[in-house]
Amino acid sequence: MRNQPPRLTWPIGARVTVRRRLREADGRPTGKYSDAVGFLTENQPDRVTVRTRHGEVSVPASDIAIAKLIAPPQDPPQDPPTAG
Repeated sequence: MRNQPPRLTWPIGARVTVRRRLREADGRPTGKYSDAVGFLTENQPDRVTVRTRHGEVSVPASDIAIAKLIAPPQDPPQDPPTAG
């Protein structure tokens, strides 16, 4: 029996980064990679979907080079109060 990848235990809504292999139009690998960083919206054995700042990105499991949970985004720094 083959072990399942740890990503299958991740909850929907978790913040993740998924490094995926890029492919040519004919399906051949380019040798290049791209990262999808955002919130997990779908997590199936054959694919994951991540909601990024630029939209939804669906990545077939066969194209996942590495995937991991990451910390939530930090709040933007607050401007210090001005003396008045």
